[in-house]
Amino acid sequence: MEQLKHECGVAMIRLLKPLSHYEQRYDSNRYALDKLYLMMEKQHNRGQEGAGIACVNMDAEVGTEYMFRERAVGKDAIGEVFDHVTQEWAEAQLYMGHLRYSTTGKSGLQYVHPFLRRNNWRAKNLCLCGNFNMTNINEIFEKMVKQGQSPRIYSDSYITLELMGHRLDREVERLYAEAKRKGLEDTDITHYIEADVQIANVLRTTMGDYDGGYVMCGMTGSGEMFAMRDPWGIRPAFFYRDDEVVAVASERAVLQTTFDLTYEDILELPAGGALIVHKDGSSVVEKILEAKAQTRCSFERIYFSRGSDRDIYHERKQLGLQLTEPILRTIDGDTEHTVFSFIPNTAEVAFYGMMEGLRNKGLNVHSEKVAWKDIKLRTFITEAGARNDLASHVYDITYGSLRPYEDNLVIIDDSIVRGTTLKESIFKILDRLHPKKIVMVSSSPQIRYPDYYGIDMACLEELCAFRAAIALIEERGMWQLINDVYKTCLAELSKPAAEQTNCVSDIYKPFSIEEIDKKMAEMLRPSGMQAPVEFVFQTIEGLHAACPDHQGDWYFTGHYPTPGGNRLVNQAFVRLTEQQHDINNRKQYM
Repeated sequence: MEQLKHECGVAMIRLLKPLSHYEQRYDSNRYALDKLYLMMEKQHNRGQEGAGIACVNMDAEVGTEYMFRERAVGKDAIGEVFDHVTQEWAEAQLYMGHLRYSTTGKSGLQYVHPFLRRNNWRAKNLCLCGNFNMTNINEIFEKMVKQGQSPRIYSDSYITLELMGHRLDREVERLYAEAKRKGLEDTDITHYIEADVQIANVLRTTMGDYDGGYVMCGMTGSGEMFAMRDPWGIRPAFFYRDDEVVAVASERAVLQTTFDLTYEDILELPAGGALIVHKDGSSVVEKILEAKAQTRCSFERIYFSRGSDRDIYHERKQLGLQLTEPILRTIDGDTEHTVFSFIPNTAEVAFYGMMEGLRNKGLNVHSEKVAWKDIKLRTFITEAGARNDLASHVYDITYGSLRPYEDNLVIIDDSIVRGTTLKESIFKILDRLHPKKIVMVSSSPQIRYPDYYGIDMACLEELCAFRAAIALIEERGMWQLINDVYKTCLAELSKPAAEQTNCVSDIYKPFSIEEIDKKMAEMLRPSGMQAPVEFVFQTIEGLHAACPDHQGDWYFTGHYPTPGGNRLVNQAFVRLTEQQHDINNRKQYM
């Protein structure tokens, strides 16, 4: 319902045969480019703020360009970058693509991946892209400054490029000294370096200090390629290799579709590991960092990844099926006078599961497509009121799809984050059908905490579950709880990051899930709406049962997998409390 932004999607291809092989077998001199384009379009769901591609031609003559890059911003960026591809691109062997969503609020071409670091030594050229968000970039920046470096831009992308580039320089220089000791001279030294560079050394000396979720992808001007996954397995990465290609993508189904593969052909990149493809085409999956407790992001399964994946399709159905009993309780078992539906488009599979669960009980259920998602309307009108009115029409309804004042309407969505779209659009248009009651179902649990690993829900105060808890505190005069949590957060922030715990969870302890459900329904129900509203949320236990291999649930439980997550949520509460204190002081003296 509410479009969440994700940081980001990656695609990589390494050709292992001479280019003539692909021309003869596939009757195309753009085999890799066509595959890269398809991989990116199939991951368009992961990024619509910008896109970029890069390639390396290992056979380019000295004095000619061998590393190309093209980037663009906007929802049509994929098409734009491929429109600028020339014949020179088709002569390359290494390709990289990236789709961007920003969770930092920074926009513009300079923030679009891939990032490129140039040097006259091929082996020192580095091109980098990734799906990541780092929680401790301050510490990394300070470490670089201490070393004498001076990064031009303060962002985790550029800082990572410079840090990794620095370590790549050191690796090349190590091999240069080694080659000199062996008595090599001139281009023989270059050949020795390019044949022996160890990307694993670069990754170990770069990524060990990072806290965050990431899949980091890169390639060098001399023909090395790599993709590395964070030790917690937070962000997803999959790969495929045969005697023709090595390919990497953020989603399994993308590789299946692009290369016409089976589920079993695709491998998941292990947490803390890196797929490294050397200049000679040989490849290895190497452990770079020790794997931590595995907390694969469950929101990938609920929302972000494409539902065409075999396992994700099954899991989303299961999420809907498990909600059958609480849904029946809200309508007192009266399926005869209830219409079941879903919010398009990502909740459709959970809807199928919900309906399967009801039919498994032998119930006669009535389903309709009640809500329709229209094209995004252009809000060119400058007046705020008119602009908000246009935004409220993103969804439309099927008129006559239920019996007015007789039928309940049960409608399922994959998640409820801010609640803005519900209040400003969905509930208003559904009320036009005059249902007896609206039961709003979420196939995910209440989202109570910000994400700091790549999902655009980083503001505590925007989360409707948090706002509901604060509203209950205010109603019951429990102001001391906010002060106590503020003080404990401050105390935690004085400790080293590794020793901190999430103190914001104390805000929720006095209240049951049902109390917060009820308050959210009250807060999100727009004024003038006639139908009563109830919420049904997935349970944590239900989530884990449906997605057993993806236990990352910090946005629901506050159990952050890394120290940086605890530190940032404590900082968020302190900032919010101090801002509110300043606002109240200003009001007092106005």
